[in-house]
Amino acid sequence: MSAEHLKVIATNRKARFDYHVESKVECGIVLVGTEVKSLRAGKGGLREAYAEIRGGEAWLINCHIPEYQPGGPRNHDPLRKRKLLLHHRELDRLQIQTQQKGMTIVPLKLYFRDGRAKCELAVGRGKKYHDRRQAEREKEDRREAKEAMYRSRRR
Repeated sequence: MSAEHLKVIATNRKARFDYHVESKVECGIVLVGTEVKSLRAGKGGLREAYAEIRGGEAWLINCHIPEYQPGGPRNHDPLRKRKLLLHHRELDRLQIQTQQKGMTIVPLKLYFRDGRAKCELAVGRGKKYHDRRQAEREKEDRREAKEAMYRSRRR
């Protein structure tokens, strides 16, 4: 994928730390005009965001898109629920996966692809405290190995 067609606005780095990612899916988002302008300015956050399926529709909840300053009185609510655009097959698959114990839908990225706002959703299983410590240990081991290889090449 070329960089000119994909402009990442926000990533949820904490999601990969808190969840084991099982599968991913890309979906569109229903936005109002001031939200699009605010996202084009590079503002938006996914820190506490999650997605859920209600009434056969997917919704993005707690995604923070700040108000667009020149928007005036027609501005949007920064934390409003936003509808996600998915095919029925994808919705059914997500619903089946989240009915399993401990599974949830978390957004990983907000981005523009060819001028359209998209969201990358992941179905994940929550990590326990010891899982997080193990992941942190593995990350540290990879970093140390990389440093050792770099030092050995420099000599």
